[in-house]
Order: sequence, then C-alpha cells, then structure tokens
Amino acid sequence: MEGGAKAKEQGPEPAIVRQFLAENPDFLQGDPGLLRELGLRADSANIIDFGPAALARVHEAHRRESNARKRLEATARANFNAQAQTHGAVVDMLDARNHADLARRVDELAQLRFGLAAGVVALEGPDRTPAGWRMLVEGQIDMIIGHDRVALMGFQPTALGLFGERAGEIRSMAMVRMAIWEPSREGLLAFGSTDAKGFTEDMGVELVAFLARVVERTAERWPVL
Repeated sequence: MEGGAKAKEQGPEPAIVRQFLAENPDFLQGDPGLLRELGLRADSANIIDFGPAALARVHEAHRRESNARKRLEATARANFNAQAQTHGAVVDMLDARNHADLARRVDELAQLRFGLAAGVVALEGPDRTPAGWRMLVEGQIDMIIGHDRVALMGFQPTALGLFGERAGEIRSMAMVRMAIWEPSREGLLAFGSTDAKGFTEDMGVELVAFLARVVERTAERWPVL
C-alpha cells in the first residue's frame, strides 16, 4: 500500500508516458480538455499545433534571450570605450612637460575623457610639494583611505578637502595610493564624481590603480625642487 501510494504521488515515468502516446496516437486528439491544459490544439489537418500558451512561452524565452544579449553587447561596448579612453589618458599623461602640467592633465582627462567632476594628484609632506598638487601632512593619506589600504572606492567625507572648491559637488570617489621617488614619498591619485553611484565599494580598482602607476612613473621624470 505504501509503495503504491508513493508511486501515485510521483506519477508515471516519462518513458511510460512516451510509450503510451506512441501506441495510442489518437489519445490527445480525443481529449480537448487535456489539450487546452497543455496549451496545444489539433488543427484541421489532424496535426497537433501550438496554442496561445505555448506560443507565449516561446515568446518569453526569446525575450529573455534578447535582453541577455543586449546586456552583454552593452557591457562589451562600455568595456571597449573605457579601454580606449584609458589608452588616450595614458598618452595625455606621458606628454606632460612637468609636475604642474601632469596635475592639470589628470584633472582634464577626468572631466573630458571619463565625465567626472575632478582628478587630483596629492602628496604628503613635510618636503616640498610640486605646483598644482594637493599638499597633505604626513599620515593624512591613512586618515583619508584607512591604514594599510591601497585604494578606496565610494564616498569618504575625509577626502572632500582634496577637491577644493568642487568639494560640494562630489558624491563618490576613487582613490589609490602612490609611492614616488627614492626615498619614497606617499602620494594619492583621486577622482571625484557628482554621481553617488559613480564609484561604489563593490567596484574593482584595477583601472584607477593602473592610472596611478602611470602618474608615478611620469612624475619620477623630474625631481621635486
């Protein structure tokens, strides 16, 4: 009894159903109610045809596939555009003539190439800070992005001072530590966005870190006089 009840609950095996239909080809045609439940219909040529329910399922599957393809295409375009703009930004920075020009170019590429509010190059003291760079006191980078952290993505109130008169517009930041010259001095490359979702904690830092390495190598061409 228990075995029979269990088999009844689970239903017949698909192979048994398939064999039954193969041996009784007129079974479905003789049960219009079952056809309606399955979303099928028998046409005048004695052929089982797709009904509205089945067509709706096909349409929904096609819509999901189309949306997924569009998302993949949009992501690919965005990645390609970001890569192209990054290459252009690197060329811009490598063409800098001095520290001040480098800082100006970082700010310009942030706005013109990436649509951000600002790009900033900062350096901790107590020694001289190049013209156009933000001057920070020793240990200030730790206060801004946290001890032992290399980068920070998102909003950080302690970083607003980096952006000067544009601080009131900044809603999110991307910041990466730099080590420049020998002996090494602590620096910071920072980008600010007016969009609160422009930079978020779950974003990767690879692009910003790459640009920071370019700034480091470019800045080391010239001594800080």
